[in-house]
Amino acid sequence: MLVVLLAVVFAAVRLLPGDAASATSERGEGAAGVAARRHLLGLDRPVWEQFADWMTALPSGDLGTSARGERVDDLLAAPFPNTLLLGGTAFLLTVAAALALGCWASLRPGGAVDRLVTLTSTAAFALPEFVVSVGLLLVLSLWTDWLPAATVTGADGTPASWTMLVMPVLALTIPQTGWNALVVRAALADQAAAPHVEAAVLDGLPPARVLLRHALPGALPVMATGFATSTGMLLGGAVVVETLFNYPGTGTVLAGAVADRDTPVIAGVVACAGAAVSLVLLLADLIRARTTGARP
Repeated sequence: MLVVLLAVVFAAVRLLPGDAASATSERGEGAAGVAARRHLLGLDRPVWEQFADWMTALPSGDLGTSARGERVDDLLAAPFPNTLLLGGTAFLLTVAAALALGCWASLRPGGAVDRLVTLTSTAAFALPEFVVSVGLLLVLSLWTDWLPAATVTGADGTPASWTMLVMPVLALTIPQTGWNALVVRAALADQAAAPHVEAAVLDGLPPARVLLRHALPGALPVMATGFATSTGMLLGGAVVVETLFNYPGTGTVLAGAVADRDTPVIAGVVACAGAAVSLVLLLADLIRARTTGARP
């Protein structure tokens, strides 16, 4: 699937107006110079040949060279860990908040808390990341001046202060928490009808014990799948969030690469993100196999 996605990336960039040679040409550079740069970058070759060459080098860790002559793996060496830090922190907060809200709502099915959690979760999931980002900027930065509006990078390429992570993390966490809280709530509702859970209730066990010891383990495969699918949405949303907060991640690199029509850089970002998402999906499958007793 990742190979197909990368092939689509190569084809899509080729269909965009302009190319990397013209986008990165110097001001006043003539047509002959642009043509020479186009030949140097291999843009006058069929796109399938460029894709085959790039894929052949990929197993050795070579992500190619950008249109500006920089190695793609060097370009991503600092931004990609920053994106993993942003996405990983948002993922952990999403899991914790969704579990807490989903379990809290399931303790009183149909009650006021259940309705409130369902309503707010649906509203949060419906909000795009850029809307949440703008709201956070207005409230936490412009109106109260509690947090910096933009990220300043330190000498090592990471955010200069942890406070610069707060709003980007919240902008990613809030929509995904809404989605996953609904998934957790639905999975626990299904488990509530299971015979062993109903037997535990009839035995008079406390609701919290029924939830934690009997319902939650059975709901784990569904919840693991929901959390895993959020990984792709978190990394996709990071592109927008990083651009809005000037966060030094791959989103900024990707935005520049798209403007430059720089196929190797775009493909490198997609390959790294795809590898991270594939790893999380694999872990989710292992959890599902472990909890359901199937072979991974």
